[in-house]
Amino acid sequence: MRIAYLDCFSGVSGDMFLGALVDAGVPPQLLEETVAALNIGARLEISRVQRNSITAIKVDVYSNGEKDLPREIWEQQREQSGHAHPGSDDSAHSHDTHFHDHGHDEHGHSHTHQREPVALLEHNYGLQNPAEPKRRPHEHDHSHSHKHGRGLNEIRSIIGKAAIHEEAKKTAIAIFEALGSAESKIHDTSIEKIQFHEVGAVDAMVDIVCAAVGAEALGVDEILCSPLNVGGGTVKCAHGTLPVPAPATLELLKDAPIYSSGIPHELVTPTGAAIVKTLAKRFAPFPSMKVERAGYGAGTRDFAGHANVVRLTIGEAQPEFSAAVPTDTITVLEANIDDLNPQVFGYVMDRLLEEGALDAFGVPVQMKKNRPGMLLTVLCSPKDASKLTHLIFTETSTLGVRQREEKREALAREWVTVTTRWGDVRLKVASMNGTVTNYAPEYEDCRRIATERHIPLKSVMQEALQLYMNRQR
Repeated sequence: MRIAYLDCFSGVSGDMFLGALVDAGVPPQLLEETVAALNIGARLEISRVQRNSITAIKVDVYSNGEKDLPREIWEQQREQSGHAHPGSDDSAHSHDTHFHDHGHDEHGHSHTHQREPVALLEHNYGLQNPAEPKRRPHEHDHSHSHKHGRGLNEIRSIIGKAAIHEEAKKTAIAIFEALGSAESKIHDTSIEKIQFHEVGAVDAMVDIVCAAVGAEALGVDEILCSPLNVGGGTVKCAHGTLPVPAPATLELLKDAPIYSSGIPHELVTPTGAAIVKTLAKRFAPFPSMKVERAGYGAGTRDFAGHANVVRLTIGEAQPEFSAAVPTDTITVLEANIDDLNPQVFGYVMDRLLEEGALDAFGVPVQMKKNRPGMLLTVLCSPKDASKLTHLIFTETSTLGVRQREEKREALAREWVTVTTRWGDVRLKVASMNGTVTNYAPEYEDCRRIATERHIPLKSVMQEALQLYMNRQR
């Protein structure tokens, strides 16, 4: 199984991910064609740079001839220019965390890192004319940038009309929806009301759609991700000074392993977090793999003593470690019950399973005052915990329900149907790393046939097992 491992030891942003894709073998012209297909007035500048002596690919987005800037630098330049944006009653609408993401290091570092003079990519895809004058802060033409914002429906429409693969469209929209969902929660509004400002939306659209197309072009079965170094300190943006990670970034990285190496800058941007959240199947240490190639994508800044890059490694997973057992988080509900009719207890178990519990069981216990009782345990998805807790309270005599979250490893499973001489029987088949480890006929199917045909239950189960084993030979 071919896998890709994203090593975010210096965080991740949209442009860094694109740079790593190109360096790992995704054709630059594919990204250029993707940007052109969006038809939103954007182009790419792709160059080779060094970050603390590590050679990496830097991808910059130009919108209507204007290069995208990290949000805090943009905010500083706006303040230095001494004016708010015309035609807007809320200048903070311009480069909010979800409006502006590009450049990775969205902080107040004053210098910029110059590209190596001969480091441009050989094909010069979409490169800026070196003679093109650099805009000073007061020379930015923001009039086109504040006409209106782009809502999620408009962005879906733009992506939907682009001449790219359908799966890449679905992935890109899913990334945008993850980003919009985080922002809507932070700002206490609906996702449909989130407005991606025109410049920020162009930049984010390029990063996100190119990330979806590029990830598909890698041709891997699974993308894994390391724990993410989020940086530290504070970041200055349109909503003022905020702690790192920014609120939207933190919301996106729920359930993901994150840490700070002490670098006092924002290392994971909202767009980078949304891309990782959507594309990465799981977070893990570096996997056992036969490496084919590796690519490095550069951030805007060049930190002393720290390579500001993200690394993407492509290769073949080793058979014995081709895929760790998937893990998820479940909620465990427990209640001690010593004064409930046993018939009601059985009814409650059935109701819990009908309402979505993953499992429910009772264990006899000896309770206070030497009274015999039952320990009711329910395993469920976190989203169902409240509903099932309410059911326990209404259907049993308990006065309290304990709740905790636990990590669970679960084997991959599928249903396989065999046709016995008496009818169809389903078997639940479990596997690990693609190898079948367990299989068993579905009890209810076998019981139904045995009852209807008046034959021994064990005969039905044995024949179903034999038919499945014969199929595997």
